[in-house]
Amino acid sequence: MTARRPCPPAPGPLEEYAARFDDLFFSLAQRRGFREYLTGLLAPRERNKTITCLAGAEPVTGAGMPGVQRLQFFLSESPWEDERVNDRRLELLCADSATAPHGGGVIVIDDSGDRKDGTATAHVGRQWLGRLGKTDNGIVTVTTVWTDGRVYYPLHATPYTPAHHFVRGRSDPAFRTKPLRLIL
Repeated sequence: MTARRPCPPAPGPLEEYAARFDDLFFSLAQRRGFREYLTGLLAPRERNKTITCLAGAEPVTGAGMPGVQRLQFFLSESPWEDERVNDRRLELLCADSATAPHGGGVIVIDDSGDRKDGTATAHVGRQWLGRLGKTDNGIVTVTTVWTDGRVYYPLHATPYTPAHHFVRGRSDPAFRTKPLRLIL
C-alpha cells in the first residue's frame, strides 16, 4: 500500500481537529480542501462567507484565482460524503465533556427561509419564509441545533423541497412535509 502524502497543515490548533477527519478523504487534494474550508469558516473576515471570502480572495475579481477554484471544486465536485463528515463532527462534540449533550439542554428545530428569484435552483419555490414573515419565492432549510444556554451547535440541516418539484406533487411518495422530513 502506498503511504499517504502529507498535507500542508491547517493554522495553529485547527490542524489537530482537521487531522481527525483525514480518513474520510481519499486524496491529498480533499484533505487540503477540507483544511482550507475550515480555515475560511473560522478565520475573522470583514465580508460574508462567500467562496471568495473563504479562500481569502477579493469578491468578483478573485473568483478565478487558483485557491478559489480549488475550494469551489472541493465543495461542489469532489466525491466526499458530507454526512460522514457531519457524523464525525458530532461524534467529536459528544465525546468532549465541554460540549456533550446532557439533560439540561434542548434540541431546537427551525425552518428558516431566504428569498431566491427564479425556479431553476433545487428546492426553490413559493413557500413561507420566516425571515421575511410572508410567503414568497425562496429556499427553506430545516435545521436542528443542540443548546444548553452556554453551548450551541448545529446537528443537521436539510433543504425543504416544495411539492411542485415532485412529479405527482403532494401525492408523490417522495414528498415529505417539513415534520416528516425531519424524522426520515
